[in-house]
Amino acid sequence: MEQLQVIQSKIYEIRGQKVMLDFDLAEMYQVETRVLNQAVKRNIERFPKDFMFQLTLEEWDSISSQFVMTSRMKRPKSAMPLAFTEHGVVMLSSVLRSDIAIQTSVLVVRAFVAMRQLITAAPQIDRVGQLEQQMKELKDYIEEVFADYNDINDDTRMQLELINQTLAELQAKKKLEEKPRRRIGFIQHDE
Repeated sequence: MEQLQVIQSKIYEIRGQKVMLDFDLAEMYQVETRVLNQAVKRNIERFPKDFMFQLTLEEWDSISSQFVMTSRMKRPKSAMPLAFTEHGVVMLSSVLRSDIAIQTSVLVVRAFVAMRQLITAAPQIDRVGQLEQQMKELKDYIEEVFADYNDINDDTRMQLELINQTLAELQAKKKLEEKPRRRIGFIQHDE
């Protein structure tokens, strides 16, 4: 289980695909990165674009910030890492042909499968259904509030208008009764 977690930590999402990078795979297969890449180049027909692709400089800069490694500095800018999809990893085991490669490929495939199961097993939230329910509740609330307002009879409406008119008159009267206050502070007298 611990090995699967280590492998899963080396699976990245690039171009919308879950991939592993050549140097991580080389470490797991216990070969040098250049040896792995040479084996791929000798058997390039086994690695179509949906099995493997080379990272762009922007993708490399973006993903290399996620991990600390000295090989980033050693790697020439002209040799961007190769990214292998799940199918590309399976194909690597047939190209490398060692017991370690076969065992590692099995573990890597299990890690990909476990990640896929985690994603599909996660509870799917029905966002549209939730929004529809909230909109219905809001609509019902608004209709209820305005229904009460519209049910006011003429007598009540006249009483509310009288109250509003009285409040307006009181405010106007209060403004008239307010005396101007004496200013506080330094007063300069003009002579």
